[in-house]
Amino acid sequence: MADAVTANDEALLAQLGYKQELKRELSTFTNYGVALSTICICSGLTSLFGYGLVTGGPVVMTWGWLVVAFFTMLVGLAMAEICSAFPTSGGLYFWAARLSRPEHKALASWMTGWFNLLGQVAVTTGVAFGLALMIGATASIATGLTFSPTPAQIVGIHTAIVVSIGFANAAGPKFMAAVMNVSTVWQMVTPFLIVIVVLAKAPTKQTASYVFTDFENGTGIDSFPWVVLIGLLTAQFTFTGYDASAHMTEETRRADVAGPVGIVLSIGMSTLTGFLFIAGLLFAMQDYTSATGTVTGLPMAQIILDATDTTTAVVLMVVNCICCWFSAYSCLLANSRVIYAFSRDGAMPLSRLWHRIHPTLKVPLNANWLACFLYIVLALPYLGNSTAFTAITSIATIGLYISYGIPIACKLMNPHLFPTPGPFHLGRWSNLVGILSLGWIFLITVLFVLPTSLPVGPVNMNYACVLVGAVLFGAGGVYAVSARFWFKGPVTNLVDEIVVAEGEKGKTEA
Repeated sequence: MADAVTANDEALLAQLGYKQELKRELSTFTNYGVALSTICICSGLTSLFGYGLVTGGPVVMTWGWLVVAFFTMLVGLAMAEICSAFPTSGGLYFWAARLSRPEHKALASWMTGWFNLLGQVAVTTGVAFGLALMIGATASIATGLTFSPTPAQIVGIHTAIVVSIGFANAAGPKFMAAVMNVSTVWQMVTPFLIVIVVLAKAPTKQTASYVFTDFENGTGIDSFPWVVLIGLLTAQFTFTGYDASAHMTEETRRADVAGPVGIVLSIGMSTLTGFLFIAGLLFAMQDYTSATGTVTGLPMAQIILDATDTTTAVVLMVVNCICCWFSAYSCLLANSRVIYAFSRDGAMPLSRLWHRIHPTLKVPLNANWLACFLYIVLALPYLGNSTAFTAITSIATIGLYISYGIPIACKLMNPHLFPTPGPFHLGRWSNLVGILSLGWIFLITVLFVLPTSLPVGPVNMNYACVLVGAVLFGAGGVYAVSARFWFKGPVTNLVDEIVVAEGEKGKTEA
């Protein structure tokens, strides 16, 4: 039975133009686990909890989470429908090509691929960097708050984390499947464990009125709507990376079902656990000023410490750190597959190097280490700019969601190029879901290049607009000057097999 399923998967992949090179070790559960681990509400919310406290506070964090979750689910549903029809590692940029007219497919594929790559690199950098901040905060708690990590120490920890996930990703598909089984359970249990323990030990608790209605503004921005809207970044950055399910489809059994199910279920589970996580920590918060002014560098760590004791806080932070390491590992899995697939189609410099599959490990090893190198480089600005992490999260959110939006827009504009949906489809709701998704993506793209505090200076400027603009004009410029003459979009790698088959056929006829 398993062989028949694999054969069907390989046949579908061949219809899309690719031969099977990666090993299919993932089930529907573990594919879902990759996306759930990539979203990882413990990572996104732990890292940006302090940002949320000053950009609107409890009322924006709680209700904003539900608003963002609703629109994210619409985006996820629109993507899942396309993923079911085209389950390939290339994911978004492959979809953009298949759903565009011949004269537009190369440009659509090119821009989608580069924005997705930017977003993937930024989100993984953000997860690993957030984990470095957590480790620094845990060390601070363990030393009785006598230790406060310096930017150089945080960047050093970040580098060590990146190297560790690089070696883990190089361990091969069986190790990956085993890690995903553990990670999936860990992602579901950790938020509930932290909230239950913190609420049980907290000496006092905030009122429901405070948790669901209190507004805080520590940005220096006088505009209430502006503060509320930029406060949504806490939730929206967390809800990124669920396209990982699509990028892992060439390593998943029954990919046309498992991929879309992984996208939708990961968003749904994250919505529930994230809301309970936010509300639970806000109820347990002992002192707003203590949390926002913490010497640990991480307000959530201070909330846990204030509500419990040193030993309990350290244990919970260690459990949380393990959860976030799984997330960083999952992000790298998806990112390395994007690099592999994009370079397989000749879209990257030195493409021949990056799309090689290690003959023994059966992983894109060179793509793996290229991604790790980029994560380390992207974290270096933190050495001179304390707002670099916020910029990274903005870049990740914008880059990924632009890449999510392009294939959705292509499908809406060219319905005749999507005549046969896969097993997962939205029926008559498909166009409405797509239109609402694009409206939301446009809104957050504008929001997250805005300044997050005033007055704006070199230290607190949101550099997301600079880097997103660099990709827009850089990738667009390269395409206009050079790539439009040679990049044709996704390219089949079945040519050799076709030639061999035709040769054998000729010999038989002769």
